[in-house]
Amino acid sequence: MSIRTERVSGEIQKALASPLQRIAGELSAGFITVTEVRMSPDLQIARVYVSVFGGRKTPAEVLKYIDDVEAGRIRHHIAKTVRLRYVPQLKFFIDDSLDRAQRIEALLDSVKPFTEPPAEAADGNND
Repeated sequence: MSIRTERVSGEIQKALASPLQRIAGELSAGFITVTEVRMSPDLQIARVYVSVFGGRKTPAEVLKYIDDVEAGRIRHHIAKTVRLRYVPQLKFFIDDSLDRAQRIEALLDSVKPFTEPPAEAADGNND
């Protein structure tokens, strides 16, 4: 990724904070966090990865609401906030990396008791 696309990604990620906070309040969706924004090389498409924690709505319901109802407003907000020649098309995706990390951690924890040596053997003190 070039420096320009990284900068634009960062600016868009900052600009998305307030509209998504408003949406989370409207939907009682808990916290909506932008975990990553990936820009196409021509800066025409922004892939926005969001995570949703807590709240009454599932991440899929929140994503559907954003795509169906709020995408135009959010894009307009970015147009006012970030100075770009063209406002990128926003594509929202659920970031499930935290869920995957928790699943891997649980698997590792379940294997851990079988792989650790007994405490007496690990000391090296054989009095």
